[in-house]
Amino acid sequence: MTDEFDSDFMRSTTNIDRPGNISSGLDSAAVLREQACLKIRESLRAGQQDMADWQGGPLAVSAVPGAGKSTGMAAASAIAIARNQLHSRRQLIVVTFTRSAAANIKAKIRERLTELSLSQGGFAVHTLHGLALNIAMRHPDLSGLNLENSTLVTPTQSHRLIRTCVELWIAENPRRYQVLLEGQQFDGEETERLRRQSVLRTEILPQVAKTVIHEAKSSGLFPEQLLEMSALDTGDGYEILAVAGGLYQKYQALLRSREFIDYDEMILAALRVLDNPKARASEQKQVFAVFEDEAQDSTPLQTRLLETLAIDPDHPTLPPNFIRVGDPNQAINSTFTPADPIYFNQFCDECEVENKLATMDGAGRSTQVIIDAANFMLQWVNGSELAKHEKPFRDQTIKPVPSTDPQQNANPAPIGRGLELHTPRDIYHTVELIGKRVIELLEEFLPAEFEFGIGKNIESGSEASDGENSAKLPLENLKSMAILVRENKQGKFIKEVLENPQKHGLSFDLRKYGIKIEDVGERDRHSQVPWEILTLLQFLDRPHSPDYLKAALKILSDRQLIPKQDYNAFATSPEQFLYPGPLDPQQSEPVRKCRYFCCGLLQASLELPPYQIISFLALALQYDQTELATADKLAERVAIQTAGNNSMHNILGVLSEIVSSERFEPVDADDKIEERYTSKGQLTIITMHKAKGLDWDCVFLPFLHEQTIPGNLRVLPQTRFLGDFTLAEVARAQIRASLHEKYPLPNLGEAWEQAGYLKTAEEFRLLYVAMTRAKSLLWMAAEKKGPFTWNKPENLQEQKPCPVMPVLKQRFPSNAI
Repeated sequence: MTDEFDSDFMRSTTNIDRPGNISSGLDSAAVLREQACLKIRESLRAGQQDMADWQGGPLAVSAVPGAGKSTGMAAASAIAIARNQLHSRRQLIVVTFTRSAAANIKAKIRERLTELSLSQGGFAVHTLHGLALNIAMRHPDLSGLNLENSTLVTPTQSHRLIRTCVELWIAENPRRYQVLLEGQQFDGEETERLRRQSVLRTEILPQVAKTVIHEAKSSGLFPEQLLEMSALDTGDGYEILAVAGGLYQKYQALLRSREFIDYDEMILAALRVLDNPKARASEQKQVFAVFEDEAQDSTPLQTRLLETLAIDPDHPTLPPNFIRVGDPNQAINSTFTPADPIYFNQFCDECEVENKLATMDGAGRSTQVIIDAANFMLQWVNGSELAKHEKPFRDQTIKPVPSTDPQQNANPAPIGRGLELHTPRDIYHTVELIGKRVIELLEEFLPAEFEFGIGKNIESGSEASDGENSAKLPLENLKSMAILVRENKQGKFIKEVLENPQKHGLSFDLRKYGIKIEDVGERDRHSQVPWEILTLLQFLDRPHSPDYLKAALKILSDRQLIPKQDYNAFATSPEQFLYPGPLDPQQSEPVRKCRYFCCGLLQASLELPPYQIISFLALALQYDQTELATADKLAERVAIQTAGNNSMHNILGVLSEIVSSERFEPVDADDKIEERYTSKGQLTIITMHKAKGLDWDCVFLPFLHEQTIPGNLRVLPQTRFLGDFTLAEVARAQIRASLHEKYPLPNLGEAWEQAGYLKTAEEFRLLYVAMTRAKSLLWMAAEKKGPFTWNKPENLQEQKPCPVMPVLKQRFPSNAI
């Protein structure tokens, strides 16, 4: 062992009682190190100091946005490593939920350890699944995972595993399937029966399987337990939990037979290891304590894993050394993952009873009026009818930091009014107002002598086309700016209008200012390239498959290449749709457009050699330059792997493996997320979900309508034959009720109501997250007119504002513009 700290540690333990210079030298070093620890502690805020003062056992840290969670955790980690003389064989384990967060916290801990003159061996930082995988790999005989022969998958609704388990379930459960097919009423008409079959097989049941499997598995529930729960009759008629349990059972059998593993399987595999007393003691001996970040997004199974690791094997009856840091008010993943803030809130409440709760409520990120607006929104929502079940937010408010705070420019001065509340005529007017406000910000913070010109590049100061000289723009004078949207389609609309204002009759022009517009959603779409190409190739290989036809039409619709409509109506009879005879009903114009596009693809596939088909599809899908580059990379990889036999069958096999194993990285993949999205000199368009953890000087929140936030759970028209609810959400609500030990289980109507509440609460937390991304300017707008669907943004109608907007205007009348 050559670790520098281990050598110090061994010398200190062997020479501690010896008289002379060595012992006194070590004592002196220890004193200096403790003084350095105290210096780090004194640089922290009150809540951060509670972490630094931790001496063992559980500790809950509930932190507001901008409170400095990672800074506090890094300092507390370094101090714990120093005071407990940790080393590579007895480490502090820090757990985060993303790779970028792991890299960030690791760098901060290393920096603090350098201040303490310590080596880097006393800690390890993992993502949660990375930690579980490491444990499982160290004990393959106990975990049951053989990664050499297994393939990692992330099942989606369209994944072949999910589709296969649906088909197997249907074959074995004809009675239950017939009940679903008949729905609320059914006259037996053949066309309607085919349509319902298509919807059940390709939409409803795959969604139930995807939702329930992840929900149940992450909560430690097995298929048999779901089937037992289904015996508790809720009177829904459809026996939803029995359907869900059956699908889950089929999925698990397929997973094992095909040697696939999913992310939830990693956690279960690690827990199987820790169920063995000898292996558990071996793992625990290497762990001094566990520090968990973003604990509000943890599931019961994940918590059990970390809590088990944090127990001292020599004193198993003592509480675990377990610090959990999070903000339940920023829990924004519970409607599409099994995470639920209720678990972290319970942990906080339990720790509070034992005087083990620290609250980090001082935040230096935002100016005072933004803090006031966020606090007011939280209190108003908690006091409204929306909180009749339970409060969406934990009762904690953001406080500004004192003037002595070490953070530079803490609680900065407002830009303009700091909070600006708008009611534009429509969504086009909103984009115009944003464009003009961005121009005002550029002109306000750049030197008076600077002159703008068409084509000048804000980052380099060079001319884009005409070659004239121009001074380099001083980026340090500019402000970081972002537009936060609820969905990517809104971002796509904003970028298109910002880049082509004259086309829409708007009177602003960002081009002459040379500002870069970074649409994060556009970048994310590049990773969809392999899946989209595979889906279209499957259709070209088997055009008469209803599933493949419908999946291809969905992609073409999402890319806005064909009119959007209910494709089940004609996907049930592919031959009649693609090659209608003279006696078939006449097709409408939208249906004909779909047919012409599909037939064009089929014709090209007959004429082109297989090795050219991927590039052709990339052009047909109208990919941008980055997507085309990703498609070219994909085509090259497929060509290499099918060399000597580039049949369609082989191409599909290789593509399926790439998509299912997630081993294909898009071109221009980059882990420097914060740097890429918060750079000065660009306007970033990003979803509210992706904005979590980031901040900007100026944040724009457009399109704040009631139908969006909080909105309603969507019931698609083609699924309404079952009723005004979705089976997946009802099953999820019933599972959560059982996990929270709420019996009897809610019936169909009650479960749907609870699912609606869950969505409402989370949407308001999402708005809270979006508002607290802003430092000096928070710009919010609720338009009088907006689209019913963002698939057709040009179709405007009257819209009600998000309920928060009117009360914000009442509370901050001078900020309403």
